[in-house]
Amino acid sequence: MSYQVSPIGYVHSCFKEKFAIPRQPQLAPAARGVLELLPPFDKAEAFDGLEQVSHVWLLFVFHQALEDQPRLKVRPPRLGGNRAIGVFASRSTHRPNGIGQSVVKLDRIEAGRLWLSGIDLLDGTPVLDIKPYVPYADSLAQAHNGIAPAPPPSIPVQWTDLALKEARDHALRLGEPLVELIEQCLAQDPRPAYQQPEPERRYGARLWDVDVQWHYPQAGTIRVLQVS
Repeated sequence: MSYQVSPIGYVHSCFKEKFAIPRQPQLAPAARGVLELLPPFDKAEAFDGLEQVSHVWLLFVFHQALEDQPRLKVRPPRLGGNRAIGVFASRSTHRPNGIGQSVVKLDRIEAGRLWLSGIDLLDGTPVLDIKPYVPYADSLAQAHNGIAPAPPPSIPVQWTDLALKEARDHALRLGEPLVELIEQCLAQDPRPAYQQPEPERRYGARLWDVDVQWHYPQAGTIRVLQVS
């Protein structure tokens, strides 16, 4: 038997492209967005009681990673992109039905909208369902994961004077913590783990409506060059 599901809404996110999105939620608290609900789920009664909840689970679709042929093995970035494991042992975007889940902070509720932070969702992501995070059930002290036992190590993020000024100016214009967002995303080193960048090579990503460019002046260090 087959089932058909439809989005209940779409996310307007600070992440305009896949590159530099945190590989897990909550790793970049400054990453913010808005979930805009579709009728009939945009009615106030659908959110009655949700104001008592600090975090929610979002079930969504990896809409830019859908594939015709299912994968049984994937190569997670956490393992350097070279070691393959079973798809069900990973949180790879290459899912059998393209379904993802993230726990995000619920900052506020407006008519038909949820304001969120700590997100890891691409702009335009279709959301299938919302569920309240329940700490006593969803946080298990005895749980373990041998593949990802701890958060990934962060690397130092430096700035040129010009880039920092540009970021602060854009942060004021946007009303968003742009400097923090850039630092939190880049500290996780978004480049492919198997790639050894040369100092002269520039990388870039789009956050909100600005283009961020950086390079690796030396191993284990990022310097932001421009925020335009």
